[in-house]
Amino acid sequence: MATYKTVVHTGPMIVVTQVKSCTHAKPKSRGTLRALGLGRIGQSNVLPDRPEIRGMIARVPHLVEVAPATSKES
Repeated sequence: MATYKTVVHTGPMIVVTQVKSCTHAKPKSRGTLRALGLGRIGQSNVLPDRPEIRGMIARVPHLVEVAPATSKES
């Protein structure tokens, strides 16, 4: 049986919200949304503000909105 570690990120966080459907998007864009933890319009996810996350967001800027996370959301 595998053991899993919980990773706690202490740096800045961002809230990523899906605002448009990925139905007619390219498969690569759909995969990027899934990697960001999004699946439907209006769904949000709090993620660490790291270069790899920012790179994924740069691939789908027309489908998501990004806002800084408040301390309540983190």
